[in-house]
Amino acid sequence: MRTPCLLTATAVLGSSLAAIPPAHDTTYEDIDSPLPLVIWHGLGDAANGEGLAQIARLADAIAPGIFVHIVNPTPDGTDDRSATFLGNVTQQVQTVCDQLAANPILSTAPAIDAIGFSQGGQFLRGYIERCNFPPVRNLITFGSQHNGITEFKECGPVDYICKTAMALLRFNVWGGFVQNRLVPAQYYRPVGADDYDSYLEHSNYLADINNERALRNETYKENLAALSNFVMYMFNNDTVSIPKESSWFGEVHPNGQSTPLKERKLYKQDWLGLKALDSKGALSFRAIDGDHMQIPEQVLNDTMAEFLGPYKKKAVPVAEPESGEL
Repeated sequence: MRTPCLLTATAVLGSSLAAIPPAHDTTYEDIDSPLPLVIWHGLGDAANGEGLAQIARLADAIAPGIFVHIVNPTPDGTDDRSATFLGNVTQQVQTVCDQLAANPILSTAPAIDAIGFSQGGQFLRGYIERCNFPPVRNLITFGSQHNGITEFKECGPVDYICKTAMALLRFNVWGGFVQNRLVPAQYYRPVGADDYDSYLEHSNYLADINNERALRNETYKENLAALSNFVMYMFNNDTVSIPKESSWFGEVHPNGQSTPLKERKLYKQDWLGLKALDSKGALSFRAIDGDHMQIPEQVLNDTMAEFLGPYKKKAVPVAEPESGEL
């Protein structure tokens, strides 16, 4: 296995803005008040990153007065970047569940919108399936590994946190030590049949939230199917998340051929509620020309304008790329 080089959310937008100003009180009795936005960043990033602050300010420019909460999955708010590499994802998701439920603004809103960058997307999906209080209205993911990763790429030459984390892969990827400590290993999903059995037995995170085990969790399906919109962006030239099709729940086989979501049992038997979402027009496949997390500012602006806003707002459908017809 190769070890990964990872882009952070600061690559989304080039320049930085000042820190996010304190949010004002919102009662949501005013029909024009935008729902709060929760953002979960990707591997190697931090909640106080300048790029994330800028994204929060863009959201405020589009939906004035919006309360933006950037997830920090550590119990005491420290070592956020390290936690994107090292930690137990199941525990991190539960920590975020507790944090959002205890937040006086988020917990009193009728719903929230959520944006996940890279691995933050499948972690927010886990939040929806396992907790969902406050409930998510619209989930938007950019380059997320919903069907896992099949290989790891190289770390940056001086990224010692990444190097330390990936050194753990020298141990058995399915061993308890790695599955409880190395974040990317917990959404690693092999393509070989033999390894797939090991994945089902030992995966600490992905096999569970994808409902792939014999005993399906109906709550996961019900919670995800309750979304108003699930929007998945794939990067057409992604060299970081392998395979890129994972962003659309696609599966790539050892021979290089791929099976799109709608041809998989996951969809046909509706293990997760994705078919139910699709049947009501709430499942959206979108593509961006570029490498991992290279999001044009206009795409981000248009997406926020479409899906953020007041509780009763209806998203205006946009034309989907032909490649998204799964």
